[in-house]
Amino acid sequence: MSGLSYRALERRARMAGDQLPASTLASALNRISLPSDDLVAALVRACGGDPGTVREWVEARRTLALPDETASVADRYGRPPAPSTGPEAGAPSKSDGPDTEEPGHRLDPPAGQPMVPRLLPPDLPLIVGRDGEVTQARRLLDRNAAGPVTLLVTGPAGVGKTALAVRIGHLSVARFPDGQLYADLQGFGDEPAEPYTVLGVFLRALGVRGGAVPPDLTSRIHLYRTLLAQREMLIVLDNAASARQVGDLLPSGERCAAIITSRTTLADLASRRLPLGVLDSTAGLALLGEMLGRDRTVAEAEAARFIVRTCGGLPLAVWVAGARLAARPHWPLVKVARALADEQRRLDELAVGDVAVRASLELTYRGMGKPAHRALQMLSLLPGTDFAAWALASMLETSVSQAEAILDDLVEVHLLEIGSVGATGIRYRLHDLVRLLGREQADQEITPQRRAAALGRLRGACLSLADRAATILSADFLGISHEDLVSWRLPTTDADQLTADPVVWFNDERQFLIAVVEQGLDDAVIAPAAGLATVLTPFFQVGSHFDDWERLQSRALGVALSTGDRHSAGRLHRCLGELTTILDRYTEALDHFEHALRLTDGDPAYQASASAGLAYVHRLLGRYATAFRHFERAAELARTAGIVNCLIYATNGIGVIDLEQGRVEAATERFEECLRLSRSAGYRPGEAQALRCLGQSHRAVGAYPVAADCFRQATAISEALGDRLSATHASCWLGDVLVRQGVYGEGRRLLARSLWTYREFGNVWGEAATLYALAEAQLAADRPVLAVRRAKAAVDLWRRVGSRTWLATGLDTLAEAHLRAGDTGTAAWIRAEATATRTGPDGAGHG
Repeated sequence: MSGLSYRALERRARMAGDQLPASTLASALNRISLPSDDLVAALVRACGGDPGTVREWVEARRTLALPDETASVADRYGRPPAPSTGPEAGAPSKSDGPDTEEPGHRLDPPAGQPMVPRLLPPDLPLIVGRDGEVTQARRLLDRNAAGPVTLLVTGPAGVGKTALAVRIGHLSVARFPDGQLYADLQGFGDEPAEPYTVLGVFLRALGVRGGAVPPDLTSRIHLYRTLLAQREMLIVLDNAASARQVGDLLPSGERCAAIITSRTTLADLASRRLPLGVLDSTAGLALLGEMLGRDRTVAEAEAARFIVRTCGGLPLAVWVAGARLAARPHWPLVKVARALADEQRRLDELAVGDVAVRASLELTYRGMGKPAHRALQMLSLLPGTDFAAWALASMLETSVSQAEAILDDLVEVHLLEIGSVGATGIRYRLHDLVRLLGREQADQEITPQRRAAALGRLRGACLSLADRAATILSADFLGISHEDLVSWRLPTTDADQLTADPVVWFNDERQFLIAVVEQGLDDAVIAPAAGLATVLTPFFQVGSHFDDWERLQSRALGVALSTGDRHSAGRLHRCLGELTTILDRYTEALDHFEHALRLTDGDPAYQASASAGLAYVHRLLGRYATAFRHFERAAELARTAGIVNCLIYATNGIGVIDLEQGRVEAATERFEECLRLSRSAGYRPGEAQALRCLGQSHRAVGAYPVAADCFRQATAISEALGDRLSATHASCWLGDVLVRQGVYGEGRRLLARSLWTYREFGNVWGEAATLYALAEAQLAADRPVLAVRRAKAAVDLWRRVGSRTWLATGLDTLAEAHLRAGDTGTAAWIRAEATATRTGPDGAGHG
């Protein structure tokens, strides 16, 4: 009649709202008996017949059959016919329908028994990692729940919503003895199912004869609810796109329940909710093992883990990869793993038969509007998969609130996930496979020029926000703005809100900002990328993120030098000089600062900063004359350039030289000046440093209570800034003066804690200073043997770093410890070495 295959007819029937399984159709058309009215009508509709043609075929079928024209209205609604007399009573005609029950196909029940439809698809055996969700769902569908229960299962495409709903339905057969109805609403397909058609299918499944199904929607709804009112049935509505699509299909009977699956959150639907996420690595491996056999996955465990990881835990993706391997037992798992490693091929590889991950994701994508399409394309260009709304705002040239509205639309359909909610707002996460889909669309629709412009705005926003946050934090003695590199910035209100707490903002954004720098270096956009790496310096320092600091800026320096960008290279040398100073790698630090001076010639701000850093290292190495000269130059350049932070730093450095050479009064004056300037400028790290140095001045003259107060204030400021290392500098010396005051217990606790912190950070100078203070504490407690051990460890470390002044001080303490232990010969020898050390180049102190 149509030239179509049984399978094609089945698909077309489903689109028309009918259930016409190929097996039923083949069986019915190859029997001598006539097919039922419903089967004829469904077949004609699948062949493209209009309502008039359908009526003609049904009438023709009835003419050929022996029609029973005495059916009452009750008969037409699926209730059993009244008993009749005669030899044929109770014997159904062979033409009444097929002799096997098929989903969606009317099979008249035996007389006196109601219709019990079983429309659920077959249960899938391969469902792993969902035990908790199954238990929760069955509890929500409990028989004792008041009123009809609606359970909404939501999640991204391919996460296994349908499989879970079907599994729950099969496990709940006893709970719903009157049957289950099932409909695939195809909410994100080209032709979503309409409630009118689905109701027609449901009514026929409930026993309503074809001709008695009401012709209008309202009557269908009323009849559907009437038939369910006194029944215990489960209705599964799969792939719903909206609350409107399911509203008329929900049962009103108190003993009924509905399970709805959707890629959207259906926020306006009153229901109990069961969100479904991707599988963790253990569950993903279990699914792969179920498909391939555990021996096969164990034999290639690394490849199996890689497959699950590249599938992002998405059950559909894992299933597709597993199905390909299961069909090819001769393939090693590493073959598929290698194919999936190529991002350009990954979505192509995740397809088997008619099942493809790309097609599943595209259904959701096509259902979105153009703003969401453009947003997803832009998001696919981001480095990494975790981001905040301001990143999208920069790429779309809009405000944060407008970006959040678009992101909410993407979350609604599970193309995005909420990653976390912190003090600075919501962070979003893009699944790797969704990112690949977005990248494919971006490659087709975004020109290289527009792409470069969008990423340029992103880098501009990163630079602007980081620079603003660094200015508020005021943690770096450089104190230079990088506004000259900013090509785009967020609205002021948005920027102020994001950076209100600079440390919190940076902690949220650290990995993303690092990824933006690396992406810029990959794309050879050197100046903005290197500039952003430079701006992050105070945050790396305050947070003690030394590994990130060195790795990122070393790479940026290499790229800048290879491309001839002297200006960027000079700035990066200065920052790496600061890092290597903190890490006690003084030779490297000198080299970095000297390169910075050469490469930033003509830039007084960076010349001042590099000079101050160079001076600090020379002071640590006991080269006081050289250190003083560089500090003086740094202070002069800082005054000229108006860089208050650097001026304070240089002035403080000169004060430390005074202190270590015994000029305590001159040092105290400089420290007090630095304290006034820092408080006036709001330079909190400078204030903490000045207080630490004032504490050292008071300690040097024996004013221990005043020194302790200075160290406590410095500790509080550094802790408030989140700067653990600087806080440890202050608390270490606080422990020292407490011991000198006789507060041994608290003092030793502070020193022990400082020692562990310095070792954690790998700060050798700090470790040596703490060991020296602990040796002094042991001497105060009259424990000379323990003091010898601590003092010797401090001396060994100061020898290693080359700090001659403090080496001499440590030797004095070691000699005293030996003397009190009764070893006068060793004590005399060590005192001689201490004297020789002092007569050479002077040492330096721990400021």
